[in-house]
Amino acid sequence: MPAGAHRGSSCVALATGSAQAAVTIIPQSALVPSTTLYTDDLGIGIGNTLVMTGGGNAANVGGASGRNDDGYGGPIAFGFDFTLFGNTYTSFFANNNGNITFDSGLSAFTPTGLQGTTQPVISPFFADVDTRNALSGVMSLQTHSSAAGDEVIVTLPNVGYYDAQGNPLNTFLLVIRSDDYDIPEGEGQAGFFWTEMGWEVGSASGGGEGGLCVGEGGIGTDCVPAAVGFGDGQSNGYVLEGSTLNGIADVVENHRLWVSLVGGVPQVPEQSMPEPGTLLLMLAGALAMAGSARRKS
Repeated sequence: MPAGAHRGSSCVALATGSAQAAVTIIPQSALVPSTTLYTDDLGIGIGNTLVMTGGGNAANVGGASGRNDDGYGGPIAFGFDFTLFGNTYTSFFANNNGNITFDSGLSAFTPTGLQGTTQPVISPFFADVDTRNALSGVMSLQTHSSAAGDEVIVTLPNVGYYDAQGNPLNTFLLVIRSDDYDIPEGEGQAGFFWTEMGWEVGSASGGGEGGLCVGEGGIGTDCVPAAVGFGDGQSNGYVLEGSTLNGIADVVENHRLWVSLVGGVPQVPEQSMPEPGTLLLMLAGALAMAGSARRKS
């Protein structure tokens, strides 16, 4: 990191009209290099295909193949209690666009900043996933129990992007552990895992060839790449540095990130942070609340 960078997390208040949004940046230095998924570490499969129960555009509700665009599955029982931002949940919705929510399913395909969603959300890679191409994998669900406790794993293996593109592909997963899970040292209650990450934005979010922005990307521009992090549904969030900016796929590729939760509030590891000028540039994309999703035809 640049000389003089300070340690710890950065919490920034962002004005949105008369409201104030508190957004904490998770530094990229918290990412751990990794070329395997959590299911690989455990020696288990990714589980069963998630059948969609609702959504937008081409959700394929009830389709056994699980192939869809803008669909979601749920509510899905955790089988345990999970607390996020002070609220305890026993079920969740798995949204095909790379995130999970808790009050209802989410068919939105363009992030407006994780802290700007209208309900609590956890996003390993919130972008316009489209699994209709035969070359794409589909979202899957696995449950796992051990002496440490119970956990749920949502995997998006080799998934494509809108509009039904099958090359390049992305592979990532989310781990959610019960409130009483005995967390091993160096891990956390929520885990993000990424391996191959070839694209970062669908065409309905402004993306061009290869699932990338042709020019500058970010909230408030014509192209909005993926967002990674947590939002409480009340304009507050914990967002990975570089979210919704060009290059986020390269940032997370072949990495993992464990996040501890205390009372459901993410705890950011004390790592080096960027210089203030770099941070401000990042916030212009990651924290802006402007912009709206384009309608799909």
